[in-house]
Amino acid sequence: MDGHERKQDGRGGQRVAWAVTDTGIGPLLLAATPEGLVNVVFHASEAVRGLALERLGARLGTEPVEDPEQPVLAEAVRQLGAYFSGGRRDFDLPLDWSLISGFNRRVLRELASGVPYGTVVGYGELAGRVGEPGGGQAVGVAMGANPLPVVVPCHRVVESDGGIGGFGGGLETKRKLLTLEGVLPEPLF
Repeated sequence: MDGHERKQDGRGGQRVAWAVTDTGIGPLLLAATPEGLVNVVFHASEAVRGLALERLGARLGTEPVEDPEQPVLAEAVRQLGAYFSGGRRDFDLPLDWSLISGFNRRVLRELASGVPYGTVVGYGELAGRVGEPGGGQAVGVAMGANPLPVVVPCHRVVESDGGIGGFGGGLETKRKLLTLEGVLPEPLF
């Protein structure tokens, strides 16, 4: 199989496996294709999970199948566990970028490779890094479209005035992630 072909599920779509893992920020739905981790979804209650899997299946042309033993998913669960217990600072997982393209993909790739654990970057600065000075608002849109939060750390993007900015997983989740990474102090009570 060359790099442009994808394993098929027999109905023309690519095989998508999923699993849910409990974390320090609640349950996360993880989905993977043969290419790599393709989606991470916050607050994966049964209702959220059903809607997310339906959308994912429509986008990728196949019905996702629960398979926590799929190698990428099993490794993602292991690495996320280590991250949330303080034993891992970055992720070494194959990523399937097929749910995002263009400017958004460029921004997220720069974020994944150029903003390490325990640091933050402003929306405008990140825009400048991908050759789009003045594109801070577009970076905000890219963060909102991130199909791989936590692993591609959109929680590390903040406002230039020191504000925390928005977050698809909710501001409390963003605070918890930034606290875990030592960017914000532990709450006093």
